[in-house]
Amino acid sequence: MTAALQNDYPPEGGWTTDDLDALPADGRRRELLDGVLLVSPSPTRIHQTIAMRLGVALEEECPDDYDVTQAVEVRINRTRSFIPDVLVTTSTAAAREPSRYEPHEVVLAVEIVSPSTRSIDRVLKPTLYAQAGIPFYWRIEVEDDGLVVHTYRIDAVNEVYRETGRWTKFVDTGEPFPVNLSIARITPRRR
Repeated sequence: MTAALQNDYPPEGGWTTDDLDALPADGRRRELLDGVLLVSPSPTRIHQTIAMRLGVALEEECPDDYDVTQAVEVRINRTRSFIPDVLVTTSTAAAREPSRYEPHEVVLAVEIVSPSTRSIDRVLKPTLYAQAGIPFYWRIEVEDDGLVVHTYRIDAVNEVYRETGRWTKFVDTGEPFPVNLSIARITPRRR
């Protein structure tokens, strides 16, 4: 594993979550897609501000059976592992104080789209989160005229998400719990 990282060659058979566990805790965001190691660039100030503000806003409305956190790994299987920007889990799972969650413990995964992750956040992650059975997915897009929050609910039979809303002023949904959130509240200040 260490030789693979130093030589830019993946381990024979591809990367696994065991390999992730052996990597240094150096602050890099590493995810796995079918044994391929994905390393994302550091997030921008805007990205991090949205994640922070959304986490605080959801935490204020979050019932006791759930917990809100940011950037904690979700291990889908041995060769797939992702880190949602914001996530809501069961409070039982959060009580373990985990460094990672199993998909059945995650109620909502939120991704904030960055230029370098556009296709991953719009297409790939929702497909794989739905296949893993995560009930709700939100995608936040940063557009010239403001933020757009897209909300989705799983169609468990077909293992796909169905859009439940496209929000530009307020997110007003009862899923996964009642949320009435002003988009202005999570929008970073322009500098």
